[in-house]
Amino acid sequence: MTLRDLIERKRDGGHIEAAEWAEFARDLAAGTLPDYQVSAFLMAIYFRGLTDDETVALTEGMLRSGKTLELSHLKVRRVDKHSVGGVGDKVSIVLAPLVAACGVAVPMLSGRGLGHTGGTLDKLEAIPGFHTRLSLAQAASQVERVGCVIMGQTGEIAPADRTLYSMRDATATVESIPLIASSIMSKKLAEGLNGLVLDVKTGAGAFLQTLEDDLKLTRTMIALGALHDCPVVALLTDMDSPLGVACGNANEIVESVQSLKGGGPADLRELALRFGAEMLVLGGITGDQAEARAQLERAISSGKAIDKFREIVAAQGGDIAVCDDPALVLPAANLREDYPSPRDGIVQRVEPRAVGKGITAMGGGRTRMADTVDPSVGFQILAKPGDRVTRGQPLATILARDSDCAAAGRAALDATFVVGDGDVARRPLISHRVTGGGVEVLA
Repeated sequence: MTLRDLIERKRDGGHIEAAEWAEFARDLAAGTLPDYQVSAFLMAIYFRGLTDDETVALTEGMLRSGKTLELSHLKVRRVDKHSVGGVGDKVSIVLAPLVAACGVAVPMLSGRGLGHTGGTLDKLEAIPGFHTRLSLAQAASQVERVGCVIMGQTGEIAPADRTLYSMRDATATVESIPLIASSIMSKKLAEGLNGLVLDVKTGAGAFLQTLEDDLKLTRTMIALGALHDCPVVALLTDMDSPLGVACGNANEIVESVQSLKGGGPADLRELALRFGAEMLVLGGITGDQAEARAQLERAISSGKAIDKFREIVAAQGGDIAVCDDPALVLPAANLREDYPSPRDGIVQRVEPRAVGKGITAMGGGRTRMADTVDPSVGFQILAKPGDRVTRGQPLATILARDSDCAAAGRAALDATFVVGDGDVARRPLISHRVTGGGVEVLA
């Protein structure tokens, strides 16, 4: 059976068998499939979807296209977290060292920017010397020594997905539930986890635009985890405006360090504590959410959290001075320019997609797979929906490379902020908790 046959069958709404998905994943990993055919296949999947058993088969095929991280000999449990993607979302950078400081092993396999969202790896690589390209042997050794690794997908781990991940971004097929679920879970299951927490974004900046789709994606990933004895807990979190204040790679590292030291914005801290509590429970540290949260707060106040981040940075070749004074070591924008409110009023909208696309337009993201990222550019988003502002008050600060870059930033912010007169109801930061047992409405 040729890939052309599979394209035609899926285009016409037909079913693809498990053995065919396995062959597709093997050929994809081997690099023998033409990009133009893989692109056409992705678009057929995007429009026609996959059945549940096709999603399972694709996930299994990508998982088995490579090797797995062997950590079963560790005495502590292994738990990871994954975000479906957001703007200003640096939760993973705060969460991984925080949870590891409390005694859970965190083998975190992260990604680069996808669509309008930023990537954890691009942010960490803003730290001079920080290496995210580690072999499985290096990753396993670091988890044994440090308790945590934050690394990129290598040719060893689900190599079939590695190709699809990049091509989904380039072919505008990111927002496909089976492709999202199989991509995330093939990588996470390769880590040999005892538990996984998922951050599923909702609202204007999310990849999926309806609660129905969010829950469908969540249930799909929970079911895939259950097939591998990996319990999954998901929280649905707000992405109707950017998370925190900092947006842009180096800029978000600064905010992450602040948060690990007990500062940072309230929404980022709350998500780190909520997800961290879920991870400590899955990791067997405690069965009580309140006690788990208290342990996390003690790890921050005692300095254990930032010390663990320092260990991770050192182990992965980064400049540990970033943990003391990020401004001394991180690349800085040449220009800083305030973006003023055009009028008195109440902030009605802070459009996260416009912010994310603006960072890409400024050079802080990719429009092609081979693009180089400028880590210094970005925004400080100073106003949230519902805030009352006055004319001329800065709604944001543009961090730019040069005047052309700043102009691209202004254009993006013109599409980001809406200031009007009506009151705005603030959306809950966390709306739902989903497990294999069902959906709990939190707000």
